[in-house]
Amino acid sequence: MVSTYMSYRLIAKDIDRSLQQVEKQPGVARETKYYLDNITKVKSVDEFVNNTRLFKYAMKAMGLQDMDYAKAFMKKALEGGIKDDGSFANKLTDKRYAEFVKVFNFFAYGEDATVYNPAQQGTAQRYQLEAVKAGVSPDNPTLKAQTETYLKDIKDVKSIDDFLADDSLLNFALKAYGLSDKIGDKALIRKVLEGGVADPNSYVNKQSNTNLKDFAAAFDFAAYGETATTYNPAQQGIVDKYARQTLEENAGNQNDAVRLALYFQRKASTLTSPYQILADKALGEVVRTALGLPDAVVNADVDQQAKMLEKRINLEDFQDPEKLDKFLARFTTMWEIKNGSSSSQTSPAVLFSKPAEYGISTSTLLALQQLRK
Repeated sequence: MVSTYMSYRLIAKDIDRSLQQVEKQPGVARETKYYLDNITKVKSVDEFVNNTRLFKYAMKAMGLQDMDYAKAFMKKALEGGIKDDGSFANKLTDKRYAEFVKVFNFFAYGEDATVYNPAQQGTAQRYQLEAVKAGVSPDNPTLKAQTETYLKDIKDVKSIDDFLADDSLLNFALKAYGLSDKIGDKALIRKVLEGGVADPNSYVNKQSNTNLKDFAAAFDFAAYGETATTYNPAQQGIVDKYARQTLEENAGNQNDAVRLALYFQRKASTLTSPYQILADKALGEVVRTALGLPDAVVNADVDQQAKMLEKRINLEDFQDPEKLDKFLARFTTMWEIKNGSSSSQTSPAVLFSKPAEYGISTSTLLALQQLRK
């Protein structure tokens, strides 16, 4: 029998290949084709939530499929947007909702929400705003021509080299992000773009200039390669997330521990506080199992639990792939000791066969109650 750890490693060692295999599954391929063929036709929140097939695809992609029936709840979240700290989505402790609204931001972009691309329309809009600040009317023919040229040509940029080689496009983009003073410093821009924004220790993430960070996020060649200038979170971004959710779901059908390990691997780099672990059933299950803590520990005072975790684990270790792998090896070993060698059988203690990201937080339940009222 293949060990739980080896089952996890077989998937995780080449996650891109594993995801490609998932994407080729007939059911996944069929739903993905429907989604991509139809999502750009959606022009409002009502159209979105009322297209059950599209809506369920998007909800699953964001780990919210257990809530795909709650259309009134999601409509309220989408209509409130995320710009206001006091918006409905931002008030929920479960941040998956705010992430969902960020991707499908009808509040900010209206009917363009499903085609909005930060490197295209996002940059064009910022350029126009910068022009206004400088006293140039948005109706100025020159400004309009510059914007149209940018939107036409930026889609053909497939690499950092392409971007840096086209002074017109690069200067337009830099001005859009309030970085006119960086025009001419291509060495700096290359360093910013090559490092990307995913790694907390990347060059740009260590800078205090938020404009540089916004620029790197919009032109994220480090993450999306040649699709960076056409990447749309509401389109390919959701497809990628759907494939990952399905991969973890398929793994869980055979072995819940593998599903939990893959989920932890995906979330590990975002962990900056023990409270994030305590607020997530799946993350908590992994950590408690790895540390050999009894299930009853969840009944202790939350602050005391947080202090205990701070003493037992270093969250910064999860930024290191080797240290993360060792931690997950420990988890899978302890899992088998705790649950027996028949690791392919589902343990009812593990979130009823679903990763905890599908659980409903207290704030969500309260919000649903309010909506019913």
